[in-house]
Amino acid sequence: MFKLTRLLLGSIIALLNLLTRGSKLKRTKDAQEQVENEIIKLSIYQFKLCPFCIKTRRALHKLNLPISLLDAKNDSIARATLLEKGGKIKVPCLRVENDSEVTWMYESNDIINYLTQRFV
Repeated sequence: MFKLTRLLLGSIIALLNLLTRGSKLKRTKDAQEQVENEIIKLSIYQFKLCPFCIKTRRALHKLNLPISLLDAKNDSIARATLLEKGGKIKVPCLRVENDSEVTWMYESNDIINYLTQRFV
């Protein structure tokens, strides 16, 4: 019963997000290309109907950041990587590669604040 309720509420939240997410941040073509070159080293592990993941994806849309999304619920490789490298299966999780260092960020508010400060 709990799973069904969570699935139903997650679906409603996802639908409302699609209907109300608004427009993307506008950048010049060159600025957008620079952003897209920088986000190659970023990826987000997420569940499709998780409310915190929806919140994070909504921010990605508004910030015009086409970051790679990995389904940690249905993709066994992504799930195993999240557990092995990140240390826990908790979503959303932003994976940030910097030269030889990889950082795993788990809180939606922290992820959104980081992306906003870095790309706006």
